[in-house]
Amino acid sequence: MSFDALTVRDIMSRDTFHVYPTTRIDDCARQLAAHKLSGAPVTDRYDNLIGFISEQDLLEPLMQAVYYCHSAKDISSLMSEDVLYLTPSQQIMQVAKLMTDNKPKIYPVVEEGRLIGIVNRRQVMTALLQGQEHCVPV
Repeated sequence: MSFDALTVRDIMSRDTFHVYPTTRIDDCARQLAAHKLSGAPVTDRYDNLIGFISEQDLLEPLMQAVYYCHSAKDISSLMSEDVLYLTPSQQIMQVAKLMTDNKPKIYPVVEEGRLIGIVNRRQVMTALLQGQEHCVPV
């Protein structure tokens, strides 16, 4: 397959870790650490993408829960509802450009409203490096 034909579907992770709005802040932080992720898509029970939660979103409320020694609430009030996402048919160069213009490190991949995967910067960089190996200088 030529690099020009490489799409999000070709590089995305299909085993997608995600959380629900009812996930507690401390549970979400533990799961992100266990999966070595800086954030995760938030879905409803039908896997429809409804938000995104990042480590940064969790820090302040987690600090407060520890300092005041109270139970952590759920992530529903913390998650971003305006989520940048990709579609499986987007080309890698288009995604790389998007990643240089925006700051998310992880992008959910959505098809017909449902979460089907994720793409992170490392996957895009790896695809770009593979494309470079097959370059023919002009």
